[in-house]
Amino acid sequence: MKIDRLIGILSILLQEEKITQQELADRFEVSRRTIIRDIENLSKAGIPVTSSQGIGGGVSIMNGYRMDRTLLTSKDMRMILAGLRSLDSVGGSRYYSQLMEKIQAGSSELINGRDSILIDLASWYRDTLAPKIETIQDAIENRHLITFNYYAPSGDSIRTIEPYYIVFKWTSWYVWGWCLKRKDFRMFKLNRMDKLAETKKGFECRKISVPDFKSSGASEKGIRVKALFSPDVKWRLIEEYGPECYRECEDKRLLLEIEHSDEDNLIGWILTFGDRAELIEPVEIRKKISSLLNKMTDMYGKDQK
Repeated sequence: MKIDRLIGILSILLQEEKITQQELADRFEVSRRTIIRDIENLSKAGIPVTSSQGIGGGVSIMNGYRMDRTLLTSKDMRMILAGLRSLDSVGGSRYYSQLMEKIQAGSSELINGRDSILIDLASWYRDTLAPKIETIQDAIENRHLITFNYYAPSGDSIRTIEPYYIVFKWTSWYVWGWCLKRKDFRMFKLNRMDKLAETKKGFECRKISVPDFKSSGASEKGIRVKALFSPDVKWRLIEEYGPECYRECEDKRLLLEIEHSDEDNLIGWILTFGDRAELIEPVEIRKKISSLLNKMTDMYGKDQK
């Protein structure tokens, strides 16, 4: 990606006195013309990059800007590498691992001590997820529309969107973009997609800021929940809501009072506890669970032939 390449070039220039445009092109596996554009972009960003021609010439940063060649600390570099390593865990190619090698090669004296953070963003669906992420990344960089079949609780549909961001939130990957069908920004879960493809049709990038996912539908509350849980599932409550989320009752059961955003999701979540959970409120949802359990009892109670 362009921003990663710019960071890599800047890191190398801060660590080396001078390097040729062709050497940079070889390191990042791009054309010399691309490196020239990257250097121009660094200059526009206020970084005093200079170029000289002839024998002994090359690209460098003005000495006065070097700040004793330590713009990044050892801790800074380890955090950057931890982030790249996490992206590499879901990558479908060797791009991020190669980028790490390039950054490490130009910053060996900054990388000391052992790694203390390891992040693995891969899911059980890595084999199908990685190609989707790579396709969407390419479409974002090329400003091309993407199309896909989408399977949601509201039904199946074929969508075409302008992709802007790939999002990792909680435990899932999403793409956020402008949906041509809904005429609005939408977030789509990658695991619900099928037949994803980058089209040849381009789009004009809309003036947008980084979306505020905290206020998105996935975070909205509205259903006040009161439920009782068996003590042996306390670990699950703490894992999901923290150690102060429950109150112990006289019968040793744990009372959880929270707000939830989605009725179907709430019912599914309660049922994952089996007989170790009892929903008290809302009464309407409690009745729905009771009706669902009766239907399941009838279905599983039938003699199997």
